[in-house]
Amino acid sequence: MTEEEAVQIAEYVAAACPAQKFGEYTPDVWGEILAPYAVDEARAAVIAIARRQPFISPAEIVTEIRERRAERIELANIVYDGNPNETGAQSAAALREIVRAAADGLTGPSSIRNSLGAAERLALPPGADHGPYSGRAAAARAAIGKMPSNRDTSSDPRSRPCRRCGAAPGASCTTGGRRRRDVHPIRLEDTRRAAAGLPLIDHDAVEAHIKAAAAAVLSRNHDDDQEQEAEAS
Repeated sequence: MTEEEAVQIAEYVAAACPAQKFGEYTPDVWGEILAPYAVDEARAAVIAIARRQPFISPAEIVTEIRERRAERIELANIVYDGNPNETGAQSAAALREIVRAAADGLTGPSSIRNSLGAAERLALPPGADHGPYSGRAAAARAAIGKMPSNRDTSSDPRSRPCRRCGAAPGASCTTGGRRRRDVHPIRLEDTRRAAAGLPLIDHDAVEAHIKAAAAAVLSRNHDDDQEQEAEAS
């Protein structure tokens, strides 16, 4: 992030949080703190934070950026077996490029999760080849071209929607509007049953059956109590 972009982010926060005070040198300090990150990442982080609180600190922006980058890496489901013709250092460098590209958002969840064998099929956002990530995009294409083409995703819970929170395939589960690090148990259960070729459980029907059975037992006990009272009288 450049100094001018840091000023833009400070102005962006000031607009989103009108009650927050800024000093003359605030943009300079924020620029030093946010320098390692892209302005687009910082702007997206500001929007996310402003939706849930009235004040925003640069540390919170950094935390939000790191969480989103970690989420993109996690959703990318990266698998890299290396190349027998590569040295250990070359394999490590290739893997770093894939991870960095995933964190930068240069690859969508499906582009790595499906383990496309052709590097030129790597999904990139418009303009990525001409922007600040152009070198990373090329390196990621080359590295992803070496990834296995027979990746099995049937055991990945995030490959299917969640019936608990409504998360779409490829997205993380949420609770109270916050992203979960794990998936809801029902999503994991659905994934395991689908992988085993078993039908999904209708939990609403199961719950209704349990309630009906419990009501029947209570009704039967009540009738028995009434009969015993009648006999005693």
